[in-house]
Amino acid sequence: MINNNKLKITVRQQIKRNAGGMTMSKIQMTTPLVEMDGDEMTRILWKMIKDELLLPFIDLKTEYYDLGLEHRNETNDQVTFDSAEATKKYGVAVKCATITPNAARMDEYDLKEMWKSPNGTIRAILDGTVFRAPITVKGIEPTVSKWKKPITIARHAYGDVYKGVEIKVPGAGKAELVFTGEDGTEIRETIHDFDGPGVIQGMHNIDESIASFARSCFTYALDTKQDLWFATKDTISKKYDHTFKDIFQEIFDAEYKEKFDEAGIEYFYTLIDDAVARVMKSEGGFIWACKNYDGDVMSDMVSSAFGSLAMMTSVLVSPDGNYEYEAAHGTVQRHYYKHLKGEETSTNSVATIFAWTGALRKRGELDNNDALQKFADKLEEATIATIENGTMTKDLALITTLENVNVVNSQNFILAIRKTLEGML
Repeated sequence: MINNNKLKITVRQQIKRNAGGMTMSKIQMTTPLVEMDGDEMTRILWKMIKDELLLPFIDLKTEYYDLGLEHRNETNDQVTFDSAEATKKYGVAVKCATITPNAARMDEYDLKEMWKSPNGTIRAILDGTVFRAPITVKGIEPTVSKWKKPITIARHAYGDVYKGVEIKVPGAGKAELVFTGEDGTEIRETIHDFDGPGVIQGMHNIDESIASFARSCFTYALDTKQDLWFATKDTISKKYDHTFKDIFQEIFDAEYKEKFDEAGIEYFYTLIDDAVARVMKSEGGFIWACKNYDGDVMSDMVSSAFGSLAMMTSVLVSPDGNYEYEAAHGTVQRHYYKHLKGEETSTNSVATIFAWTGALRKRGELDNNDALQKFADKLEEATIATIENGTMTKDLALITTLENVNVVNSQNFILAIRKTLEGML
């Protein structure tokens, strides 16, 4: 068992150099990160992470935006737009999980209106693609026995079902899909002749967004030196899905094929059902590009199969080279309510820690700051080592194959990582 008193003493101690007992200077930053604070339990963890794992070691420079629901409401959500524009200015952002309000939240927070998802707003402004990959540790084994390496899901973050228009058909009648051009030209297709009640859904996408999605995927594959898979159902959707397939292929052939050849990586297209079968039999270690709905579903499938949504990285990459890092999960509402009651929580902070490390590493890469990159690597190593040495939060303890694990609360997990990190520096 961890001695909490000893840990607390360690936390208060200054980091000393081995030689001469000199106090270690903090790592300097030249360009700030865009910091987007969030809601509920993840907001609590956010402060713990900064206080214990970042500020003692880094002269942290951030441009701070409070995306907590209360402040979004106070600013009529302008703060969300401002944070996205700041990301375009500085190139790298790190975001805490935020609430997307529903009817219940309207009453709980006395909201002026049901504000849109901050993630959706930021994605639209940055025109980005979301890449999600599991964080693998020994003792948390994938349920798919063949998987040996992480599988990264690239999700197109525009259109499809998420911007769909729906009609609940009351009775018999004719449903048509109609497009009227600016010049008055009309394209009309019959959807269905209804004999009775039913439902209709209209979806759309735009070539520009699909092209941005493709370029983000190809660029990220080159950055990470991983094969890229892409899948749709173009045999059935001969115009909608086929357009995705065609745009990807055209851009790849014209702009990326030679770069992929030089890097020794592959772009591979197949049908979505074939992709699923191939993924289940693969060893992993590639990027799987998916349309919006497919990516939504498959990212949850992959994260669950690898262990936990709390062990999933997420980064929004724009074709302009802007990066926004966040945890893949939500605000952990249930634990937050327990926290407010003074009850102990055992909340997994790994994905939020890795959001910070991803942002710090990218900031270091862009600024040629080797020390910042190495610190990000060390913090990730310390986080993984803490778990593999048997200290973990309750969610991981329930699924680990390790024996005699030490289950700790939210704060003590972060303190344990701090202790491990100090031993590595």
